[in-house]
Amino acid sequence: MRLAVIIGSTRNGRFGPTVAHWLARQADKQFDVDLIDLATANLPTTLPDTDDETPAEVAVLAPRLATADAFAVVTPEYNSSFPAPLKTALDWYYDEWNAKPVAIVSYGRETGGLYATAQLRQVFTELQAVTIRHTVALPCYWEQFTADGDWPRPSAGYEAQAKLMLDQLVWWARALLDARTARPYQQ
Repeated sequence: MRLAVIIGSTRNGRFGPTVAHWLARQADKQFDVDLIDLATANLPTTLPDTDDETPAEVAVLAPRLATADAFAVVTPEYNSSFPAPLKTALDWYYDEWNAKPVAIVSYGRETGGLYATAQLRQVFTELQAVTIRHTVALPCYWEQFTADGDWPRPSAGYEAQAKLMLDQLVWWARALLDARTARPYQQ
């Protein structure tokens, strides 16, 4: 099973790569992980007309998304939502998301990014993807560093949350792969 872990923030000084690498370590027990960093994907911010040619950066990322059996989106919460570069990345693609499961790992202040998660669920529904029930929310994540700078503190309990989420993601990924194999997804 192949999991694309998407780092949704492109902001300078972002925390997303720390979370994504931690999640990838948790997921590599169950998935072949492909880490996709939107900061290096360089997707154009302006979407084309339907007749325009697909930009090279978009074409490069498309097969990585298409071959994924599941997705895990790592997103911060900015102003009670998810970042614009993540929305742009979602909008560049359509078929790549269809009938595949999506796990969401969010981080932020006191809510841990739950507003961003709620909005992403709506967008993924429109893209005909299935967001799974369990998420990992990281409220006040900066407080979970150890004295030597490691993240997260063992007492944070994030590993247990990630395991529950990833176990559910594996189930959905297998179920939807079987369904897509038996009968191609119709939009």
